[in-house]
Amino acid sequence: MASSQPNGQAAGQASTWTPSSWRSRPMKQQVVYEDEAAVAKASAKLQKVPPMVTPTEIWKLRRALADVAQGKAFLLQGGDCAELFDYCNDSAIDSKIKLLLQMSLVLIWGGNKPVVRIARMAGQYAKPRSSPMEKTADGREVPSFRGDILNGFPEDEREIDPERLVQAYFHSAATLNYVRAQIASGIADLHNPLDWHLGHVGDPEVQAKYKSIVESITESLRFMRTVGADTTGKLETVDLYTSHEGLLLEYEEALTRHLRHPINRDVPLKMAPAPAPKVSPLTGGALVDNTKQEPETTGYYNTSAHFLWVGDRTRQPDHAHIEYFRGIENPIGIKVGPSTSTEDLVQLLDIVNPNKEVGKVTLITRYGEGKVDELLPQHIKAVSQTDHKVVWQCDPMHGNTRSTSTGIKTRSFHSVFSELSSALKIHKQCGSFLGGVHLELTGDAVTECTGGSQGLQDEDLGERYETFCDPRLNEKQALELAFLVAGSQRQG
Repeated sequence: MASSQPNGQAAGQASTWTPSSWRSRPMKQQVVYEDEAAVAKASAKLQKVPPMVTPTEIWKLRRALADVAQGKAFLLQGGDCAELFDYCNDSAIDSKIKLLLQMSLVLIWGGNKPVVRIARMAGQYAKPRSSPMEKTADGREVPSFRGDILNGFPEDEREIDPERLVQAYFHSAATLNYVRAQIASGIADLHNPLDWHLGHVGDPEVQAKYKSIVESITESLRFMRTVGADTTGKLETVDLYTSHEGLLLEYEEALTRHLRHPINRDVPLKMAPAPAPKVSPLTGGALVDNTKQEPETTGYYNTSAHFLWVGDRTRQPDHAHIEYFRGIENPIGIKVGPSTSTEDLVQLLDIVNPNKEVGKVTLITRYGEGKVDELLPQHIKAVSQTDHKVVWQCDPMHGNTRSTSTGIKTRSFHSVFSELSSALKIHKQCGSFLGGVHLELTGDAVTECTGGSQGLQDEDLGERYETFCDPRLNEKQALELAFLVAGSQRQG
């Protein structure tokens, strides 16, 4: 059996990394618990619960992301800004699954390549905040809402509660269990694409475009059946992976496991030298080993999600979050913003991916529509001058947040699409390519972002403004954005 160092770290580095070595580093967004004994009790419980994801699933995603990094597939990642425990219900989960499936169908049509689907779901319970305190409408100061994994949104639930660490696990596990059950039950069966109803989308043009794509796929499936080429089993299901920001390291550490995993032949891993053959004490000849086993590797896996990312506020190269992220085998994302220097970006890649494994790291750019033209080319050039082969993903949401005259946080659909379309153009000009999009969205008919074909204005936001953190694209806006991206891909 070959034993790999954490994330392929060199021997000198590996001895210094453990799931808890982040505790010796400085940390941004630190959580101060008043009852350390309660934290220890919650952590002990989490260390004993079953993993939510497996190394096999994680490596399957890593192979898929390697394809994305090489332009063979496209990455769609989306879901709630701040997932709530209350979202752990069949209706909320179904709406997000169906929206991601609808969007991926459109993107497959536009790009003529497979789509890798990652949901911001089953664990996106922690949120970074610019201040530990916030003011209420009447001017009082209360602790900021930092996500259901730490405290509650109602003002009387703002005290940090360690028991929420355990609640987060069980809500995540229940959500993921239902996602797997729905996919296994055929919710993604391409033989019945019309079952993916458009729900709240009432725009005739969007309805017509989607219907045209569905009819085209249905006709293709009918033809495949006619000529006897119907590969039914492969068309009834999809892979849907889970992700969240790896912000609360106490939680992530408790769910990190040292596990074995069979080495797949199409995954390039360094193997240890073969052991010397056993010698018979009677004849001096080599003993024959009839127990043929698949070669294995061991590593540290974060079993709370398939994919984790480190945020723009916590990606300092010498701080706790990067120290933790460098040791896990999961594919990881790094948010890249206006404050990211080219030197820091290259240093971060060297730290978290020293062996330069293809697709191991996804760079999630989030500049804002007014800064993308200046900053993205610099970052593309810096990475291209290294041997790192990353996934470039555009997050057009976080750089385009604004407040209305009445203080409501929102985003403009026009600004979101402007940054995304600029990223597509810039990658092409730089000899690179945009591998994916990262969106905050919901399958509900909320009114949190302005614009789109609905023409939502600032004064319309009060109709259904339901987010507990950042504004999300509603189903109609998200699907419309997918059509615009697909159209750009087909034109390119």
